[in-house]
Amino acid sequence: MADAQMITKAEDYFALGCGRCARFATPDCSARRWLEGLVTLRRIANDLGLTEIAKWGHPCYMHAGRNIALIGAFRGDYRLTFMNAALLQDPKGVLEKQGPNTRHPDCMRFTDTTTPAAMEPTIRAYLAEAMSYAEAGILPPKTPTEIDLSPELVEALDADPELAEAFAALTPGRQKSWALHLSDAKTPATRLSRIEKGRAKVIAGKGATER
Repeated sequence: MADAQMITKAEDYFALGCGRCARFATPDCSARRWLEGLVTLRRIANDLGLTEIAKWGHPCYMHAGRNIALIGAFRGDYRLTFMNAALLQDPKGVLEKQGPNTRHPDCMRFTDTTTPAAMEPTIRAYLAEAMSYAEAGILPPKTPTEIDLSPELVEALDADPELAEAFAALTPGRQKSWALHLSDAKTPATRLSRIEKGRAKVIAGKGATER
């Protein structure tokens, strides 16, 4: 399905996939490959009372008005990615960095569909910790960077390893062009729309103003 579009309902992810590529709604979709494990992650998140929505074509789980975690499936693995991961203590040492642009270990990576069930107590504990920070309004300290990236772009890069790798490979000038392109937007919704529309250009190694 070359004309597939990203899903807008989280439940569609588990039936059809994310809608980001031609494998959407086919047996070859990565979400189909890891479905048992993905469904377990979904159950755990829902059991904890997290609100399930769709963001960036993936199920996103929210609490106290904040994004807590995102589920994603790829060809070689599937992941539970935590937002504001710098706050997490990670006593079990299970968090990994997703890519070169990721500042902190922020995801649990799985290569077996039965692992989330075996790790359920740990997954629950990490999600509950993240929820407690959201309830208290606690955010990680800002890390100085040469380019000021919008929160929406940082979250998009953390949630999308392919996009993060491509963005990290851009020249500083092209990275800055995207930062400026997003900073001009007045609302988070507009910034998210620009990120979604610009993804293909980033993957192609282009700046925001290039055709």
